Amino acid sequence: MESQGGGPSGLAGKFGFAEGFVVQEIGFDVDCDPDVSAAARSVAELVDETYPDIVDAVLLWWRDEDGDLIDALVDALGPLADNGVIWLMTPKVGRDGHVEPSDISDAAPTAGLQSTSTINAAPDWQGTRLVAPKARR
Repeated sequence: MESQGGGPSGLAGKFGFAEGFVVQEIGFDVDCDPDVSAAARSVAELVDETYPDIVDAVLLWWRDEDGDLIDALVDALGPLADNGVIWLMTPKVGRDGHVEPSDISDAAPTAGLQSTSTINAAPDWQGTRLVAPKARR
């Protein structure tokens, strides 16, 4: 679905995904919102963590108990194109696995990223947009 401006509308537009993008989805499980994946799939090729090539964006589903966020972010950077983005999907406040914003703001720079925005992605999930600082791109 496209907006009047020619780009994707809805959630895919909020993510900045465009026709022809390759989006790698990492950490998807039964607690994740399939509508988020469907929004990505509506305009982009959605691939899993075994995809062997460069990707335009990463959807990284993350819960507090999933381990070391810094390691996960560094791993997600591996296949990411130079101007790509990581959308860190975390449970909202009050949901199981909620990740404190301070944990994200501490982990991102250590992994070589900066947070640029947060969106309401689904009823139980929020998305934080992470990019490499412009000096590194």
